Amino acid sequence: MAQQATPVRQARLGRTLGPEGTAVSGVVLLLPTGDEVSSRRPSPLLATASVRALGRRLARAGRDEGLATHVVHYRCRGWNGAEAHLARDADWAAGEAVRRYGDVPVCLLGIGMGGRAALRAAGHEAVNSALAIAPWLPDEDMAAPPEPVKQLAGRQVLIVHGTNDERSDPELSFRLAARAKKANRAVCRFEVHSDGHGLRHYRDEVAALAEDFVMGVLFGQSFSRPVEDALAAPPPLGLRMPLAVGFGQSLRR
Repeated sequence: MAQQATPVRQARLGRTLGPEGTAVSGVVLLLPTGDEVSSRRPSPLLATASVRALGRRLARAGRDEGLATHVVHYRCRGWNGAEAHLARDADWAAGEAVRRYGDVPVCLLGIGMGGRAALRAAGHEAVNSALAIAPWLPDEDMAAPPEPVKQLAGRQVLIVHGTNDERSDPELSFRLAARAKKANRAVCRFEVHSDGHGLRHYRDEVAALAEDFVMGVLFGQSFSRPVEDALAAPPPLGLRMPLAVGFGQSLRR
């Protein structure tokens, strides 16, 4: 009997999160975290749990503007060195968003290893912005090229990182942001003091910051004053902007 070929795994977009509104005029692609090395298939519920709640909040906020919010389901859970599987899947997802919705701006929003994927895949022509929450980045190695930043040129970029993150070194995201800022003024970074990798103590503030950024980059709404200040400030001030307790409670929306 002939042996059946193993089916090739394909990345895919999950169903639109939240209420569906008017015709789509902007897209957020949510990139869950992953592993440094793994060929295993991601567990659908566990892998996407960290981004679903945020995605639903963004979907509600952007409903009247025509926001579509999708979780990206990776082919496998690992970055896997030079293969950069998660970034490749993010790039595919941006192309799929264009195929579905036409010429609309896309924001890549990733958490952990998904944050690295969001930054790496931001060079796709449909992507106008990237938001990386507690991004996992590789240790700097003199023998290896640094994490690239040239693909961030012309994009609006926000990085959020807890200062007590023991899984994803916050200093590495600062250094990447500093290199990116040299060629792209539209880069800012917020620090969540005394919070860890999951940013659990400031979850509401991080969600409000993400909403503020997404509504600004996709639909032209005015950024809140802290985001405006972070984008305008020279390094290192705009890359070590503290996320204030209660951020979002007094915003205009």
